[in-house]
Amino acid sequence: MKLLIVDDEPLARDRLRRLAEEIPECEVAAEAADGAAAVRMAERLQPDIVLLDVRMPGMDGIEAARHMVGAEPPPAIIFTTAYGDHALEAFEARAVDYLVKPVRAERLSQAVDRAQRPTRAQLGGVGADAPRQHLCARLGGELHLVALDQVHFFHAEHKYVTVRHTEGEVLLEESLKALEEEFGDRFMRVHRNALVAPAWVGGLGRTPEGRPCIWFHDIPERIEVSRRHLPGVRQRLRAGR
Repeated sequence: MKLLIVDDEPLARDRLRRLAEEIPECEVAAEAADGAAAVRMAERLQPDIVLLDVRMPGMDGIEAARHMVGAEPPPAIIFTTAYGDHALEAFEARAVDYLVKPVRAERLSQAVDRAQRPTRAQLGGVGADAPRQHLCARLGGELHLVALDQVHFFHAEHKYVTVRHTEGEVLLEESLKALEEEFGDRFMRVHRNALVAPAWVGGLGRTPEGRPCIWFHDIPERIEVSRRHLPGVRQRLRAGR
């Protein structure tokens, strides 16, 4: 079985590696120090089991697990943490097991044994109620993670949604409606085909044809505002976004 160890503390990773290597048929394939790196490694290495810390800078373990279970087949997730107060959240996320540091060899062995036969029900609901802070897309055939707070707007065209963010753009195979339902508190509908992050809005302007549009502080793109949504957009911008 291939294991991926994820923890932001080097000493914790070293301890988990030593314990895992004592378990028959276990092979530690790689280590990661944060959630985003773990998601990329899981995509590339396809581990059977992920030993995943909960509290990490940037993307935490709960959100990382949500992205990982989209793989086919998904890895089994075993959370490891120094904080017992995350147990309820982890089990609501349907993790295979939850280990409190310092992890004991016997408990790790039991968790690995349990993880060898996880069901789809165990894996399918990981983090179902936890809001995402990152979007997962593919760019040039590789997995690409975009922090939600760096997204300027979503623009729908055909079956794809373009995500414009501070570093460029990627395509998502998610509907604009689903994105609005999940992130409606952080984005506003400005057109039937566009959601905009108020935090990045420079103001309201006009297109060369005279139609109202959104402009941004640091990117050249303009997003047209429909007549239907214009009053609500004005109100939200006046209210401090």
